[in-house]
Amino acid sequence: MQAPAHKLMASVPTSIQHWAHDIWGFLVHPAALIRSYRRADLWPDLIAGLTVAVVLLPQAIAYALIAELPPQVGLYAAIVAAIVGALWGSSAHLHTGPTNAASLLVLATLLPIAQPDTPEYLAAAGLMAVMVGVLRLFLGFARLGVLVNFVSDSVIVGFTAGAGILIGANQLRHLLRLDIPSSDDFYVTVTQILQHINATHGLSLLLGVGTIAAILLLKRLNPRLPGPLIALGVAAAIVALLGLDQQGVKVVGEIPRSLPPPTALPLFDLGLIGQLSTGALAISLIGLVEALSIARSIAAQSGQYLDSNQEFVGQGFANVAAGFFSGYTCSGSFTRSAVNYSAGARTAFSSIFSGLFVMAAMLLFAPLTAYLPRTALAGVIIVTAYSMIDQREMVRIWHTSRGDTFIMVATLLAAILLPLQFAVLAGVLVSFGRFIIKTSTPDVEAVVPDENFRHFIRQDERPPCPQLGIINVSGPLYFGAAHHIEAGIRANLEQHPEQHLLLLRLHLVDHCDVTGIHALEAIVRLYRKNGGDVFIAGVRPAVMERMQMSNFASMLGEDHFLTRENAISHLFHKVIDPSICIYECPVRVFAECQALPKQPYSQVLTEVAARPMRPVQTWLPDELKASTECHDGAPDVLLIDVREPREYQQRHIPHAQLMPLSTIAQQGQSLPIDRPIVLICRVGRRSRLAAYILQDMGYTEVAQLQGGMLAWEAAGYPIAVG
Repeated sequence: MQAPAHKLMASVPTSIQHWAHDIWGFLVHPAALIRSYRRADLWPDLIAGLTVAVVLLPQAIAYALIAELPPQVGLYAAIVAAIVGALWGSSAHLHTGPTNAASLLVLATLLPIAQPDTPEYLAAAGLMAVMVGVLRLFLGFARLGVLVNFVSDSVIVGFTAGAGILIGANQLRHLLRLDIPSSDDFYVTVTQILQHINATHGLSLLLGVGTIAAILLLKRLNPRLPGPLIALGVAAAIVALLGLDQQGVKVVGEIPRSLPPPTALPLFDLGLIGQLSTGALAISLIGLVEALSIARSIAAQSGQYLDSNQEFVGQGFANVAAGFFSGYTCSGSFTRSAVNYSAGARTAFSSIFSGLFVMAAMLLFAPLTAYLPRTALAGVIIVTAYSMIDQREMVRIWHTSRGDTFIMVATLLAAILLPLQFAVLAGVLVSFGRFIIKTSTPDVEAVVPDENFRHFIRQDERPPCPQLGIINVSGPLYFGAAHHIEAGIRANLEQHPEQHLLLLRLHLVDHCDVTGIHALEAIVRLYRKNGGDVFIAGVRPAVMERMQMSNFASMLGEDHFLTRENAISHLFHKVIDPSICIYECPVRVFAECQALPKQPYSQVLTEVAARPMRPVQTWLPDELKASTECHDGAPDVLLIDVREPREYQQRHIPHAQLMPLSTIAQQGQSLPIDRPIVLICRVGRRSRLAAYILQDMGYTEVAQLQGGMLAWEAAGYPIAVG
């Protein structure tokens, strides 16, 4: 017996169930689009679709000619891609179809494989569209839309500018009507044009230049006018009326009056697939980045929510359909998308209507293309190619970021000097490499509080604390960055060897792996070996979980993890040695330092502090506590607290007398010579100096409380206040 469907689904892992659900959602998107359509949107979408079709019609023909494909291939691609891309895409305004950059990439990929105007060339163009579509579908179904974020805008700007230069150079031969072969090599194209410049056809040049002038004039008079369509119509009329096609002006010729026909493709030709793979990958990446960038820029104005993975699926299906229906590789068009939005389009049906209008125009007016001059189309393409060079954005990048400028210029030069598909991949790799370098070299800055004690600033702007180094780490602590971060911390310690304490502020660290943990362990061991310690502030929950799982939290000590707000206060009152603050530190770095008295060493203290350290008898807190208990609460020794009055009033050992270190040299002689003396300070530094002074005065029974008040409090023994 067969198991019920719900039991079969229950046996499937949850992740696979979610993936299958997502794919089903991607596939049935057209049904949701149709169900949600409102009758009130019909008229605005029709008007917008007609407006876009007026722009799309000449562009489809011109862009197909960039790829050395017949004009009807561009029209077929325009019809199919506009309809399918709208049905399965996410954006209400993104228009999918032939584009100049994609056309140039198709040309660069196909020229080494087959000659234009051959069946092999057409078949390779269709197969390439299917390959591009499958790659984009895979990225969409796998929810890998985030990958396009690794391609920086500087790559797009540089590549588009380089493509514009290549397109313009390649179309000069048609503008001049020079009989030279098409080439994706900029140097070869320019060289051949210069070698054959004397063969320029005057009428063709005049007609092409006139087309360019007409487009620019119409754009200045009224940007809303379809300048390219009007200019091409006038040029075709001139050719027909004056018979210029009989005088050497090349024309496009009549295109078939038919719906996009299905075509058989060499889907199992592995050799051809291998030859097309590099170009297909380049077009997939650059096309997706272009499409998503366009969709996002318009969505920012319209307020629409975009699903990048659904958009990948739409772009994928559009290319697969275009390949199987006699078209070629397509992508999102910024020009047509902007026209679509400004014309008042409300839904993706505007793009569907634009495809239907182009199909109607092809069926009704196809014979009129018989008089369309090739030089006029070259003029339209040259104007478009010039607009691809976004000079304003290039200047902006130049003044904004040195790294982005390098990527932009490198991509532009690669687009001109290298095979175009490799230039795209090179730009992507440079962007990715820059991202890796950036994340592997996060900022490791020594910081100090600002003058208002509200924020931390770079240490080189204010003097640091001689005891405590504070370092900000601004980036992930993973295998690629661990060495850089550890090296930065060690370098700071070499510059400030007296800073035996370290506070790491890790609130900007969102990830930490095993290598990062090992680097932190090495830093902790280094400081503790030198008699210091390490504290960490602002650890994020995910990073803290990793530290606990690796036992680093236990190694460091739970009490060494502090909050960002209370870290300095805790360290000042519990860890930092006030004697250094009072006698040796000339600055007031922290807010807590402001109330401390600054008493530079007297001549006696200076001389004592300069001597080599010598042994001093010590008492442990347990021994002192036992002495107190044996003598009815009062020790049999004299307890002298050598801290400052403020510290003494906050907490001190019962029966201890206050005699600050600065007064020992003057008041020490008043102490009884026949009674043992135990000196007390915070951690032991000041009590040791006081012991040296009393020994110089002749006191022989002088000791210090080992670990000072911190050790006494840690043992849980009673304290007095006031």
